[in-house]
Amino acid sequence: MEYGEIGIRMEPEYFGPFWKYVKDPTVTDIDYNGRMLWITDVTNMRYPVENHGITEKFVEQFSHRIANEVSKPFNRKSSLLEAETDTLRISIVHEAVAVSGRSICIRKSLPKVRMSIESILQEDFCPPQMLALLVNCVYAKMNMVFCGEPGVGKTECAKFFSQFIPKHERVITIEDNPEWHYSKINPGKDSVELRIRGDFDYTAAIKTSLRQNPSWLMLSEARSVEVKSLLECWSTGIRGFTTLHTDDVRKIPDRILNMMESRYDANRLENDVYSYVDVGLLLRRKQREDGNIYRYLDQVCFFTREQGENHVYLILKDGELQTEQIPQQVSEVMKRYGILHPWISPVLGRYLHAGDRSRERSVSV
Repeated sequence: MEYGEIGIRMEPEYFGPFWKYVKDPTVTDIDYNGRMLWITDVTNMRYPVENHGITEKFVEQFSHRIANEVSKPFNRKSSLLEAETDTLRISIVHEAVAVSGRSICIRKSLPKVRMSIESILQEDFCPPQMLALLVNCVYAKMNMVFCGEPGVGKTECAKFFSQFIPKHERVITIEDNPEWHYSKINPGKDSVELRIRGDFDYTAAIKTSLRQNPSWLMLSEARSVEVKSLLECWSTGIRGFTTLHTDDVRKIPDRILNMMESRYDANRLENDVYSYVDVGLLLRRKQREDGNIYRYLDQVCFFTREQGENHVYLILKDGELQTEQIPQQVSEVMKRYGILHPWISPVLGRYLHAGDRSRERSVSV
């Protein structure tokens, strides 16, 4: 018998009609709205399930089991119930507020990286030379911010690029929900995984990380004032990734500054954003004519602070390369790490650069 982190039995009797979708590796989300069951898969396709077999009796039993496991009340007064295992995030809303019926959402986060070099090139996630440049950004220890709306794959993209961090460099991940699974997807690498709980918030976790000798700090999402501590951490030479909700990489500085508690803090922080955030990436998703949903890299930019002025250099826009010229400051950083050709990376299996428009089909991480 398998158990989740909080003691939930990972077996058919416990999850009932949800079980086949919990065990299906192609399913990412299981959503029951009180009447209908909706499934989302790894291709981001969402579809209803006919004859799902979910009854009021099962919903009541399932809710009761989860409430017992987390030792929390679930009734008309306590209408939200949340629980986590190492691979599942469960949220249940009582019918007292969900007037359409009790709502159950199960989000899966498996310890694997769904993206690979091969899939990126085959599915036209980004131009091959763009992929080479971004891999080199990791080798050059640049701080990267992954942006986009919920569900576009920001964390998955960050997980993919984190694989290029050298084995000996300690990585500390900070999350409130288990999504990264860094130690499992990077066995043998030096890593520490921190979880946000109770009085151990993001700011406290970042400050704690500084005492754990990190080379990289990965924040699952920048949401509030903790971003100030993150920038302070990066200013010490620690590198890292984070995700952010915005629809344009050029809005990243304003989005970060708007998280500050006061205008005074924002004004003081503005130059730090351009100094310590190096790369911005924006992911989007679109629907093809055949109805399939695909994700792609829409924008990539570099942030720099040169001679007292802040700059944004947009390299990729609408999925298309805008220029082959990267900022001199970025080029100099790469040279310090032995990267003389930013658009070329041997990890792609063969040299792919701005003049080579072919797609390499046989490579993998």
